Amino acid sequence: MYNMENRRLIIVSNRLPVVIKKNVENKCELSRASGGLVTAITPILKRDGGVWIGWAGNYLEENIKLDDYLKKEEENLNYKYRSVDISLSDYELYYKGFCNEILWPLFHNISLYCIFEANYYEAFKKINKKFAQVVINELVETDFIWVHDYHLINTGKELREMGVKNDIAFFLHIPFPPFETFNRIPWRLEIIDAMLSYDLVGFQTQIDKKNFLEAVDSLTSSVPSEQKEKGITKIVVQNKEHKVGVFPISIDYDEFHDQLNNKEDSIMVQTIRENYPNQKIILGVDRLDYSKGIPQKLRAYKRLLEKNKYLQKKVKLIQIVVPSREDIAKYIKLKSEIEQLVGEINGKFSQPGWIPIQYCYHALNRKELISYYRVSDIALVTPLKDGMNLVAKEYCAANINKDGVLILSEFAGTSQQFKDNALLINVFDKDSIVNAIKEAIYMKKKDKKRRMENMQNNVQKFDIYWWVDTFIKAVKT
Repeated sequence: MYNMENRRLIIVSNRLPVVIKKNVENKCELSRASGGLVTAITPILKRDGGVWIGWAGNYLEENIKLDDYLKKEEENLNYKYRSVDISLSDYELYYKGFCNEILWPLFHNISLYCIFEANYYEAFKKINKKFAQVVINELVETDFIWVHDYHLINTGKELREMGVKNDIAFFLHIPFPPFETFNRIPWRLEIIDAMLSYDLVGFQTQIDKKNFLEAVDSLTSSVPSEQKEKGITKIVVQNKEHKVGVFPISIDYDEFHDQLNNKEDSIMVQTIRENYPNQKIILGVDRLDYSKGIPQKLRAYKRLLEKNKYLQKKVKLIQIVVPSREDIAKYIKLKSEIEQLVGEINGKFSQPGWIPIQYCYHALNRKELISYYRVSDIALVTPLKDGMNLVAKEYCAANINKDGVLILSEFAGTSQQFKDNALLINVFDKDSIVNAIKEAIYMKKKDKKRRMENMQNNVQKFDIYWWVDTFIKAVKT
């Protein structure tokens, strides 16, 4: 783990890793979030101290004294949580509006879905300024500020305008689009200017970095002069130097590989397998989002069953969809489309003792998820565009028998690391998916083992801790 040399780390993200909620008894409680960022950052904050800044949920309208809950949470910690006060009306415009009706579809190359409302952008600037002010209130001269993701692109600019001289870095967890797509947003100049307020800007893939540099070259008055050093590209725009790098995010390998070792957990895995005797299990795990390609996956599975009748009763698609943004119209429509397709396929192909798709619309706990990873013969990962896609890495880490096959969209950031060992597909081509599934079903054991071992070694070497260390070191490169 990289030593911060007595510097505190200030993490700034849209949400805190703790969120205030009311339980079934209508009493307030803090619930803890999980995920790669929490896993990666917490050990550094525990060791070196620091502050995590973000939104902790709807506590203003509920008249909840959040500070009391946070202070209790911090009693045994070496670091602090600080929440940004945001009204629900502002959050709607900032988060649902600018972040999810503009930046999310635009950065995922679906600009047709964008709603370019000026009041969304005003709310975005207002909230980013609030985040910056909370940072200022906690800041000391030696702190390193690390801002995360598209929600907070403007935070660095606000901090600079408030006179902050500290090192400030930014990591974009989602893709950065080609210039032709990016250029459609009315505030393209302002966004590039905001991203150039950071000392280091990190991306998931070389393609994202290339797209960003092209936008800088096209939209800034000065032509950047590039100098590559240890994988970092240094550019000078208006006499100020910035560093741009690629840092593919990952997972805690051991967390997925070493779990489920007791008898009770083994029974869970065995029970799932016994529910599908003599069937190849194809697993899909996706958040409800139009970028994940779930309808494309279902239509390809339908084609597989239509064109290869001998596979009926021999395969089973388990599709887990994790609820997300359910109050946004496009997501409501997407859920309806998915469920219609599932019903259509099950209605057409079901036979006594066999239903082709098991559809689950809810999140699984960690043990349940790993159990499904363990028993699945194939993981089918089909995003139309994805910054990285950690499901692919989780599946590989959990595949302790090394007998699974990963089928992966070439449009997922993960494909850059797994291109030689996963079966890459074009998700816009149903036959590409069908052929990959058939190849996976009949792949020899030695080939499965070789491919899976290579992917596991990659995930283990370039894990979430490598990601944090490499990014922080790059700030001082």
